Amino acid sequence: MLFRFQIPIFVIKLNRIFPTRTSASFVSPLKLSTSWSHYHSQISPTKIRSSLRDQTLNSNISHSNPLITKLCREGKIIEARKLFDEMPDLDVVTWTTMITGYIKCGCLKEARILFNDPSSKKDVFTWTALLSGYVRSHQIAEAERLFVETPCKNVVTWNTMISGYSSVGFINSALNLFNQMPERNVVSWNTIITALAHARRVDEARKLFDIMPERNVVSWTVMVTGLSKCGRIDEARELFERMPNRNVISWNAMVTGYAQNFRLKEALEIFEKMPERDLPSWNAMITGIIQNGDLKQARKLFNEMQERNVVTWTTMIEGFVQSEQSEEALRIFSRMQADGIWPNQGTFLSVLSACSNLAGLSEGRQIHQVISKSNFQNNAFVESALISMYSKCGELSISREMFCRSKQKDLVSWNCMIAAYSHHGCGKEAIQMMNEMRNLGFRPNDVTYVGILTACSHSGLVDEGMKFFDELVKDGSTDLKEDHYACLVDLCGRSGKLEEAFEFIEGLGARTSKCVWSALLAGCRYYGNIKIGEFVAKRLSELEYDNAGTYMLLSNIYAADGNWKDAAEVRLKMKDNGLKKQPGRSWIEVGNMVNVFVVRDKSHAEAEWIYCLLHDLYANMKGEGKVWASGNKDTGASSFSFKPSNSPLCLKTKLQGKN
Repeated sequence: MLFRFQIPIFVIKLNRIFPTRTSASFVSPLKLSTSWSHYHSQISPTKIRSSLRDQTLNSNISHSNPLITKLCREGKIIEARKLFDEMPDLDVVTWTTMITGYIKCGCLKEARILFNDPSSKKDVFTWTALLSGYVRSHQIAEAERLFVETPCKNVVTWNTMISGYSSVGFINSALNLFNQMPERNVVSWNTIITALAHARRVDEARKLFDIMPERNVVSWTVMVTGLSKCGRIDEARELFERMPNRNVISWNAMVTGYAQNFRLKEALEIFEKMPERDLPSWNAMITGIIQNGDLKQARKLFNEMQERNVVTWTTMIEGFVQSEQSEEALRIFSRMQADGIWPNQGTFLSVLSACSNLAGLSEGRQIHQVISKSNFQNNAFVESALISMYSKCGELSISREMFCRSKQKDLVSWNCMIAAYSHHGCGKEAIQMMNEMRNLGFRPNDVTYVGILTACSHSGLVDEGMKFFDELVKDGSTDLKEDHYACLVDLCGRSGKLEEAFEFIEGLGARTSKCVWSALLAGCRYYGNIKIGEFVAKRLSELEYDNAGTYMLLSNIYAADGNWKDAAEVRLKMKDNGLKKQPGRSWIEVGNMVNVFVVRDKSHAEAEWIYCLLHDLYANMKGEGKVWASGNKDTGASSFSFKPSNSPLCLKTKLQGKN
């Protein structure tokens, strides 16, 4: 039975206030009665931190500048601005402090207005502070203009601009600026080496590293990380051993490097040798173990941890989801909630994926309630995950409602909605959705085409699907992937065009993958084409010899044709190879109770009545032309598949009546 849990409700209230520039037009939403003299009286001269930059004869200024800094640091930007406007005298430190306060509070527009004030006093620190604000907000064009206009630059100014170029991937611009620097410090070298290493230009980074006049622990760690990410883990280890000084970040880099390169034994060895470990050390090790597929070992390490943060919990949840243990993922999420750890975006995405895998609608709704009380409720990725979750739980109408209410639809949202219609066999609605998306200026990507081709295939819209594939080929802006080929083959297979599909696959040559052949084998199964089915099964067994599903499909093809001898031989061969097909399983939730069914299972209390109902349903579907193919119903040697329509869920309705 699906695991149940209760989630406490948390409420987060976020109030963001953006003040205006001009004091004459300023109206505070808060009831502020404090004045400059009031703030002045609250601080003792002995508590004022002296500064080499703040050598002024006016004691009022020297007393007020630290107060503005303190208020800005606490996020009280309105109070800071009020104090600033009431000060009788302002020096360059005051202007720089207020501008910096705006930038740190995310009010870059207000910072620029203050910076441009004709009465403002500026020095190199003021210019660099505003430059840093543009860099942090990735407004590189504006940062570049400001950098050129800066009358006097110091090494920090140059480093800030290099960092800005690096943050948006303009590595060559960063390198050119580095080469133009009149003077450099160790931060300059570390910044450019980090940029090159992050861009996987590790050879260039190594050349600069080797000629550095001075290195610190950051320099060494950056190179170790860069080499590891490029798969040169042995070079990284050699450099690590030569490090004159190491800190916990250096050790973590080496642990992560081994784990990312699937050398778990060495990662554990380094982890055990660490003189000290912090939380990222444990998280890096657990992440590496999960990436290597050893969930049991990761769980053991997780249980040994004295302290865990949201990254730790999210990593474990994602690990269980990836290993198809979604119920355990929900249990971990429940424990995380009980420990008072608030989820982040990654947590919500992982746990919603678990609900989707289990079709756990009630659990998904509880998690949706938690999301609605968080600042992720309008997050585009979380909204898309909710759309997908409701769709996979059978609530297509809720998915559509959520999509329509979304205020920031992006390509991911549109793709999720197209996939939702595809999942429910609503091909015409999926096509309409794609047309709407294009009319609004969104350009389809590879995921969009997979969704629309699948929708056409599941809805029997062969001609429409062929047009979309032809469009994809002619467009040229989207690379064709094996999923697109598999969709086309599935489209042909479901429409009975098996020979055309076979010729198409043969023309792919080396690009042919197992998923493409599997799609054709499924088509052979639908239409009982033994000749092509035998050939395809042979090719699949060469690509994936340990897949029991291939043998089962071929056996079912023989059985559907009445060739029981060959069907038995295939099953015997599968047994000799030690392969066993896991039985299919489905479930339906009725009245807060989950009813689980396994193929040919008659253990359910209402089994006789349910099978009788299914035979009636099958007969009705066949009469309406909804059945594509069927096998021997008496033996259960094969199953039937159908196109979902707008007919009511008779089974669920009658089960509810019985209960």
